[in-house]
Amino acid sequence: MTDPTNDRKLEHINIIQKDSQTDRKKFYFDSIHLKHRALPELNLAEIDPAVTFLGKKLAFPLLISSMTGGDHELVKQINSNLAFAAEETSVAMGVGSQRVMFTNPEAIKSFQIRACAPTTLLFANLGAVQLNYGFGLEHCRKAIDTVGADALYFHCNPLQEAVQPEGDTNFKGLARLIGAIAQKLEKPVFLKEVGAGFSPEDVELVLQYGIHYIDVAGSGGTSWSRIEHYRQDEKQNDSGILFQDWGNPTPWILQQLKPFRDRLTLVASGGVRSGIDMVKAIILGASLCGMASPFLKPAMESPDAVIQVIEKLKKEFTIAMFLLGVAKVSELFGNESLISNPDFQVF
Repeated sequence: MTDPTNDRKLEHINIIQKDSQTDRKKFYFDSIHLKHRALPELNLAEIDPAVTFLGKKLAFPLLISSMTGGDHELVKQINSNLAFAAEETSVAMGVGSQRVMFTNPEAIKSFQIRACAPTTLLFANLGAVQLNYGFGLEHCRKAIDTVGADALYFHCNPLQEAVQPEGDTNFKGLARLIGAIAQKLEKPVFLKEVGAGFSPEDVELVLQYGIHYIDVAGSGGTSWSRIEHYRQDEKQNDSGILFQDWGNPTPWILQQLKPFRDRLTLVASGGVRSGIDMVKAIILGASLCGMASPFLKPAMESPDAVIQVIEKLKKEFTIAMFLLGVAKVSELFGNESLISNPDFQVF
């Protein structure tokens, strides 16, 4: 008997491969213009893009965002290739939802990546909504221990669950439950959307429960609503297409969360597609930038293919710093004087 949760992992990958429009390519960061310096008064070779996050040094502020995991050789290979590449290049990595390992114990192997990445900053990952479906503190601890993770992501995906025929849609009281877990868990707890983004009202709510790490994961990149649409009978339900561009764009969210910066650590993901986008996100208050889609196909090939993408992004990020006259990432963070059109509109 097959495991529906495990099967979904492969369906997701197949749909992303076949349908290029799952990446919505909204390029919301393009509405932000940066101030070019003809005389940066810097040596490009001396630019330092490194950062420290959760006590670990990263070559530059990149997170390979959560993608997959399960009982299949393909997803095991994807995760191991990503982990080897993250270790080689000193960037962070998160695994896909680990719910599957509680219904299919064989899936655990796909998440046991610490041996591939002994010094890498790693994130475990569970769906927040599962706290209303029987998951608790011990599930969280097992997820962290399996990965050997430095922190836990709770992903919030109400849109994806709502358009799934088998979706779990009881999101009532989750902020309180997440806060209770965060108080008892030995590792930091991050909240993450999956492509529709957070609102300031969400942040105000979770701050009340002691949550201070948010991956905004806004709209503009991969649409899980569209992906879920192609997993079902399209004639019966086209809501996945209707809602495929629903959500808050990542740069808009970062801008809206400026008043909370003294209480939040932000990760920018959702439609981040270049080193220039990463620089813009750091300027808008993010401490780390996440990408997933650009790494999926390379991860199906080899660690070296993933490394090539990472090194390309690092080069873009470093060149952008150079052209802004900025030698260190700390000089980028929250420095909106580097934006030449501060009244930008992403819509």
